[in-house]
Amino acid sequence: MAKKPIQSDSKEQNVSFENALSELESIVARLESGELSLEDALNEFERGIQLARQGQQKLQQAEQRVEILLNGNSDDAALAPFNPDAE
Repeated sequence: MAKKPIQSDSKEQNVSFENALSELESIVARLESGELSLEDALNEFERGIQLARQGQQKLQQAEQRVEILLNGNSDDAALAPFNPDAE
């Protein structure tokens, strides 16, 4: 099987949660098939970990956005861009 190049960090951040989840499911299927060489399996595992971490981060950001919206007072609530690095 041909090796896939590991994508750069900048491209990873542009992957939607749904696309990351889909790719992660494909990686799991390939790993479970048992047909990959050790090197290919390690590369797939590494990519899977990157996608899982990215997905977890996106879920945390979404949860924080929802919490901000739910805890705001509807009378004087003003929407502001969410900045995850502000903490």
